Amino acid sequence: MSAPAQPHGIGTCTRCGLCQQACPTYRDWRLEADSPRGRVEIVERIAAGERPDAAMAEHLYACLGCRACETACPSGVPFGDLLEFGRREVERTGTLAPERGGWRTFRSFVFERVLPSRALFGAMMMPAKTLRHMPTLARLLRSLPMSSGARRALAMASIETPMGNGRLPAHSKAIGERRARVALFTGCVMDALFGGVNEALVRVLRSSGCDVVAPSGQWCCGALNVHAGEQRRALAMARRNIEAFERADAEAIVVDSAGCGAHMKSYGRLLEGEPAFADRAAAFAGKTVDATEYLDRIGVTMNRPPSARRVTYQDACHLAHGQKIRQAPRALLRAMPGVEFVELRDADRCCGAAGVYSLTHPAMSQRVLDEKLAKIAEAGVDTVTVTNPGCHLQLAPALAQRGVRVRHVVELVDEAIHHSSRGTAF
Repeated sequence: MSAPAQPHGIGTCTRCGLCQQACPTYRDWRLEADSPRGRVEIVERIAAGERPDAAMAEHLYACLGCRACETACPSGVPFGDLLEFGRREVERTGTLAPERGGWRTFRSFVFERVLPSRALFGAMMMPAKTLRHMPTLARLLRSLPMSSGARRALAMASIETPMGNGRLPAHSKAIGERRARVALFTGCVMDALFGGVNEALVRVLRSSGCDVVAPSGQWCCGALNVHAGEQRRALAMARRNIEAFERADAEAIVVDSAGCGAHMKSYGRLLEGEPAFADRAAAFAGKTVDATEYLDRIGVTMNRPPSARRVTYQDACHLAHGQKIRQAPRALLRAMPGVEFVELRDADRCCGAAGVYSLTHPAMSQRVLDEKLAKIAEAGVDTVTVTNPGCHLQLAPALAQRGVRVRHVVELVDEAIHHSSRGTAF
């Protein structure tokens, strides 16, 4: 078997071990193969031409992909890139353990059929939307006997979130003096389940002097596909988004999902081998900014106390470790009138969501979540703020039982400007 093309960053790991305590699976299992440097060694063997077997595949898929090891690494090892390469080679040439027999069927259905299609994805989201609008039905279903996995999925599907009022206008004018023209990435999960956050972001941007464009033709960023070792459709989704946002002619592409933003900022590297898209992808990546990053940069005027009073912030892994953005969301929260900001201990440790990890590795996901819930209980807050839909879906069901709300940072910024986030003012 010929060796695959060498991935970005191969050979940079010095095996120092400083990454180990940053890794959730190593802290829990204490197995070298389930540490970042152990997984890097596996990827290096694959890159050298070794065919990945079931054990190698299991170690790579047991990783949450939180990239905390990248923050800890003194050598700058791009672990996220190496992990994606390793998983891609597993799916291309490797074998899986018998107990993972259903993974490839799930992968084919979700990442190769549903996510690339707006229509199929919309159909898949209809049950969740129904449960949001019919809380009585959700309560009835929760009273029925079901598996732990089904109960977990039901809890996530029925959390209270701002659904929004429908498709955003293609163009929303700035209020007052125009300062910038920006484009909003609406995403797939954000659009379907957190549309109210997108609407809140439009209101905040308009109030801050921005014309806001929501380009038609945009769709899923492809992050979940790449994390699952699926590249063909991920590349097609990236090209589609680049073309859509080129037509928008905006100064910045604002994203309110940390995982999407981290992946979109990597489009330049993802498409660097395609002459027709390499430069365009790099330009797209250079314009992409997280919503909190952009709002902190341009400055927002918040004069009203939001509904939250004692607030903490849970770092999204792909914002803190992937995009290296930590202070912007905290600066926004600290600037809100009437809000006491409490720093969360180990705030940048993963909550256990990790894309579809809570479905594929539920026991480990729950242990990581339990650790996070204990830290939140220590903080004694009424609200936990997030910047990623995966974190929101992971934390909200458990925290609702404790009387703690989960809100996107942008929602509270919107309230602090407009007093109430209800209604849509475009």
